[in-house]
Amino acid sequence: MIIDSHCHLDFEPLFNNLEQVIKRANNNGVKYFLTISTTDKSFKNILNIINDHKNIFGSYGIHPHEAKNYKDLKVQKIIQNLKIDDNLIGVGETGLDFYYNHSDKKSQKECFIKHIQASQETSKTLIVHSRSADIEMFDILSSEIKNKKFNILMHCFTGSKNFAHKLLDLNCYFSASGIITFKKNYELVDTFKSIPNDKILIETDSPYLSPEPLRGKSNEPSHLMYTLKFIANIKNQSEENFSLITSNNFIKLFNINI
Repeated sequence: MIIDSHCHLDFEPLFNNLEQVIKRANNNGVKYFLTISTTDKSFKNILNIINDHKNIFGSYGIHPHEAKNYKDLKVQKIIQNLKIDDNLIGVGETGLDFYYNHSDKKSQKECFIKHIQASQETSKTLIVHSRSADIEMFDILSSEIKNKKFNILMHCFTGSKNFAHKLLDLNCYFSASGIITFKKNYELVDTFKSIPNDKILIETDSPYLSPEPLRGKSNEPSHLMYTLKFIANIKNQSEENFSLITSNNFIKLFNINI
């Protein structure tokens, strides 16, 4: 059994071909999915998806790119949305993206902290996007976790080994995407080699980031097998064993029964 810990099934071309996408994934051993909210519009579609498919989990959150449009977002609204369905198991996608800066830094930080507070109050795992923001990200997480502990998943992690090990001190988990399969990505491979197996999940981030040998094409959950194969190899594990490890990590992190 393989679990795609981060995908966007409400995005095209996945959404209008969802049954075929799920079928292809199942044929490749991907049996469960976590589809991630990025906006309120995204969340409405996710509610419909998880209502129709009991093997699909969802989240509620606002992507850092969108933070400037959600300055009035309240912690209580995040919490209320998470209570709508038992299969809403995560807070996010939230975080900081200072590479694109589609939203100003102040708005991103304020929005991120609101998501953290919702995670603390609900005990639902925080799903974190971090790009070109290592210092600010660590400062916020380390400061907030002193107030009250919460579970953290660093989605599509591409940070340095040093950053990863600082985050491990906060008991973070790390999700590997198709990026790890890209050629000449030696530093990221070395980083994941150093992360304990019991802290690793795998994801597609579909429809983005198709792994080799499909790089450049639209991604979907069925492609997760390539990422699994690659990371199992660098970890000197069989694919079957590492799929079990990452699935068990997902179940533990999100505190669910499958």
